[in-house]
Order: sequence, then C-alpha cells, then structure tokens
Amino acid sequence: MFKKIMLDNNIPVLIETAREVHSMCIGIWVKVGSRNERPEKNGISHFLEHMFFKGTATRTAQDIAMEIDSLGGELNAFTSSEYTLFYVKVLDEYMEKAIELLTDIFLHSTLPESDLEKERSIINEEIKMVEDTPSDYVYELFSRSIWGERGLGLSVLGRAETIETFTRDDLIEHVERFYGKENIIVACSGRFDEDRLIGFLNRGIGSLKRNCNREDTPVPEFTGSLNIVTRDLSEAHICLGVRGMPYKSDERYSMHLLNTILGSGFSSRLFQNVREKRGLVYSIYSYHVSYFDTGLWAVYAGTDKRHVSEVVNITVEEMKSLADSITHDELIRSKAQLKGNLILALESTSNKMSNIAKQEIYYGEYFSPEKIIAMVEAITLENVRDVARRLTDSAPFALTVYGPVQERDLRGSCRLLQ
Repeated sequence: MFKKIMLDNNIPVLIETAREVHSMCIGIWVKVGSRNERPEKNGISHFLEHMFFKGTATRTAQDIAMEIDSLGGELNAFTSSEYTLFYVKVLDEYMEKAIELLTDIFLHSTLPESDLEKERSIINEEIKMVEDTPSDYVYELFSRSIWGERGLGLSVLGRAETIETFTRDDLIEHVERFYGKENIIVACSGRFDEDRLIGFLNRGIGSLKRNCNREDTPVPEFTGSLNIVTRDLSEAHICLGVRGMPYKSDERYSMHLLNTILGSGFSSRLFQNVREKRGLVYSIYSYHVSYFDTGLWAVYAGTDKRHVSEVVNITVEEMKSLADSITHDELIRSKAQLKGNLILALESTSNKMSNIAKQEIYYGEYFSPEKIIAMVEAITLENVRDVARRLTDSAPFALTVYGPVQERDLRGSCRLLQ
C-alpha cells in the first residue's frame, strides 16, 4: 500500500508497505547531481556524498562502519546526473537504529578537513578504474560529445584537476545551496510501523530548517556528431544514438517498448541480427536514458576494429527501419518482457523504494504497478511506430567510437548518420 505523508517541515515521505518481507529500505533523496554543477566544480556532488560518511559529531567513520555491520545491514549512497541518494537497508526490527544512523550522517556530518586529501585519492582511483574500463568510459565520452562540457555532459565523478581544488568551504557551500527542504524527499519500502516511522523521521530530518531555491537548468541541446577517440585497445567500443524522451513524456511506455524491440534482451533485433546471425559482437544492446527535460536513445556495442563500420551501418539501418517494420508479434513479446521486468524488479524493497522516489521526483505522483501495466497494454502498434518515425526520420545521430579506429575507417558509415 502506498502513501505520501508530509513531515512537519513539509518534506514529503513516500511509503510503500510490504508485510510479506522482513526488511525495510529507506532513502533520503536530494534533487541535485552533476548537471547542477559549475564546470570548475565538476564532481563536487559525488565528492560530498563520500565525505558524509567520514564522521559526525557523535560517530567516527569507523563507528559508522561497525554499527551498520552489527545490524547486518547495508548503508550506502549514490550520485547521478540529477539526484543524490543516501539509503539504509536492514531487518525491520532495526528500523529505528538504522534511521537514526542515516539521519545522523545526513544532518550532522562534520566533513573533516583531515579526510579531504585521502578522499581525493580514493576518488581519483575510482576515476582511473572507469578510464581503464573502456566499456564504461565510452559512455562518458559519448555524453560529453552530445551534451558538451556542462550540464548533462559533466561526469558524475568529475575530473582529477577539479577534485584537486575542492575545499571544506566548497562542500559547505554546496550543502547550503542545494540541501534544503525543497530539494529533499524521503522514501521507504518494506515492513515497518507507519506511525513509529513518521514520528522518528519528524524528530530527525523533519526538524531540518534549511531552505534552498530550486535552480532550473537550461534544456540541453543534443549535438549529433562523429566523435572518434583513438586508443590502442583490443576492441572498439561504440555508442550510437539520437535524442530521446524526458521522464514525464506521455509516450514513455511506447519508448520503452520500442527500445525493448530494438535491443533489450536475447530476442531483440540487434542481438539476433548483429551477434547471433553475423557473429560481429559479443555484447550489443540498446538503452533509453530519461532526464527532467530530455533523453537519449542509444546503442552500445563492442567489436573488432575491422567490423566497426559494418556494426554501425546495421545498427543505423535497424533503427531507421523500425517505423515501417515492427510487427504485432514483436509488440506482444515486448509488452510481456516489459511487464515481467517491472514485476520482478519490484520484488526487492530497495527497488520499490527507488521506484516511488523517482516517481515523486519526476512525475509528482504515484503510479501503481497495475496502472503501469494497464498503460503498457494500451499501447498500439501505431503508437510505437509513430515514436520510431519521429525519433529517427530526420534527427541527427551521434556516434562515439573508442578504440583502435581512425576516421577513415568510418567513412562508409558517415552518410547514414545524417
């Protein structure tokens, strides 16, 4: 059962009870991420997320680690382009202890100066790890090529040269600028007593007085271009895509079905045509990323440098042909796959918590699984074809290739990208 309750300071709490489980997961979400950062402070949202765990007025970093382990729980955080999440998951009997620990970290972290240098080193290692994993790093290169050197084009982790400049005053300024009541929501899923939960939250995060102004960011422009980053790798990594749809689009479920048909799962067109029939890749799939005001529909593939142009050509042709070739059988299969993925994902209290939080952040309302399934079922073949046509007919394609490839290797593909 879903409910939305306002705390004493008007922070919304989204709750979804699940009596059949013996755990609960609660998260504090802040509507700020890397797209809200200034380029010269890129990475500060993620850096601050790390620093919140370095100790509070009453707990050291070691105390925090020992306490969550003694509860057999999970305490963690995550930063994205548009939000930062702090969450804890424990057995339901430890609810109050877990919430007290989470709120202490969120409200009373001291951000010790002595840990700044150490955390810089840790995050630099994290950046190196991504850069040393080409199948991960290509997404960062792709995003920067599409959205530019600001907003959605900024890396969540930041860059070594920007991280080096962060001071404790910068972190405090970021908290004061973005961590106000208007930017915060709380979401909880699992087994718990609602009255005890709300009472405990009101005594903690419900007492927060800090205000902030919600800062609107400009709608980013999608840049369709060819971006080749030559590197001596054993495989070439490809990201190819077009502008997609924002979270709140009325056609979002048509978009999900279209993406499922193109490249989600073993039965998808790309997997069957590029891997199974031709043996050109080990990994190929499509994905759709939505943001507040825009989106990205794209394909990732990893292949030998000899096959890059062929893989790009097949992928572009598949995307452009969808509007005229999607069949009724494909639509039925994609609906079944989408519904199955949804229901299976929502068997986890962590995923339930994330689901209700994102619905509040992006839609401002709750959609039950039953309602979502009904909306998926209502999509027609013509709905999906219309979306495919609009996204690919005249839209510019963006292509990033990372690996042992030169521009001359892709000359035969460039005309298809126009």
